Amino acid sequence: MKLKLTIDPDIVALMAAEVAAGERAVTAAMREAGTGLKSAWRIQITGAGLGTRLANSIRAANFPKSGESLNAAALVWSNASVIIGAHDTGPLIRSKNGFWLAIPTAAAGKSTRGGRITPGEWERRTGLRLRFIYRRRGPSLLVVEGRLNTKGRAVASKSKTGKGVVTAPIFLLVPQVKLPKRLDLARDAGRAHDAVPGLIVANWVEVRLG
Repeated sequence: MKLKLTIDPDIVALMAAEVAAGERAVTAAMREAGTGLKSAWRIQITGAGLGTRLANSIRAANFPKSGESLNAAALVWSNASVIIGAHDTGPLIRSKNGFWLAIPTAAAGKSTRGGRITPGEWERRTGLRLRFIYRRRGPSLLVVEGRLNTKGRAVASKSKTGKGVVTAPIFLLVPQVKLPKRLDLARDAGRAHDAVPGLIVANWVEVRLG
């Protein structure tokens, strides 16, 4: 007597189809998680008043770059990681080259290279000498005797009588600065991580129904 066992439907084919569905679901879920985290970080950065340029430094990539996999992953990072990291951690900043950090006032203007101007650059550009004033309470100062132009910038005075000459603070001098923590990137990363299982299930159901 011969016995013949036939399994209908084909279990091997069913398993292969289920694995393929899983690959599509996991890949789609990781793509959604990565895109969502990138968007959340950008919104947080602009909401902190740090500007769209810094927000647009946030990038995302998916792996594998083509095809689908049960081991799919998403990577979200910043092209300005040092700046982003500083606002995320709120570090204590000290001077590298001396005792003081020089913080320019409005009268100092801006650097020709963009960003904050330094005392050395300011003296070279204006031809004026800065004078140090120590203060026991509050920041010490680098000041100049000159006049303020219509933009509030300190410039050399051409007056022979001394009319209009003022002592203008150009830089505030402090030993250190505590950068305020303005971002909480770990919070959004945690939310994205926790959402992954639900995204996989939702995409898996969608694949099977489709």
